Amino acid sequence: MTALRTFCFLGAWSAIVALSSGLVGCGSFKNPWSQDTFKPYVAEVVQGNFVSKEQRQALSMGMPRSQVRDVLGTPLVSSLFHADRWDYAFSIKRQGVPEQKFHLTVNFKSDALAAIEGDELPSEAEFVQRLSNGRKPATVPTLQATDAQLGKYPSAPVVAPAQALPPLPSSYPPLEAPAR
Repeated sequence: MTALRTFCFLGAWSAIVALSSGLVGCGSFKNPWSQDTFKPYVAEVVQGNFVSKEQRQALSMGMPRSQVRDVLGTPLVSSLFHADRWDYAFSIKRQGVPEQKFHLTVNFKSDALAAIEGDELPSEAEFVQRLSNGRKPATVPTLQATDAQLGKYPSAPVVAPAQALPPLPSSYPPLEAPAR
């Protein structure tokens, strides 16, 4: 009985030692398919409201909110507690490149632009260049056909022009009934 217990204990002990040494050996093994070979695809993401250097330069102190909204677009953050402050933030996230974040804050006083604060913003050309990431543009084939190539296909039947339409009315009836 003791021999059986000793045999089981030694067998279990040797299995644990063999398994752990095997795992240690596999951990130090340099495999030819490194982690860089098989990476999951990560989509390029631009989040937020892109504001360019040109848009920031188009702002001038004293502009009303409506004109600022026309130049910059709808703010990403406008708080009920800070009604005179609009925040524009955007980030660019690409695989293999650190995330780039930009922020612009616009403050108003009596519905007029009072202050502009924020990061150094990229111009539109710099922004597009950051997105392209040095990729070569795809070649576009020429879309021209010779007369011989067009002769292979039957020509479309000629359709007679439709009858002339009557002229449109110069005034239209009101959409709502008059108030009584």
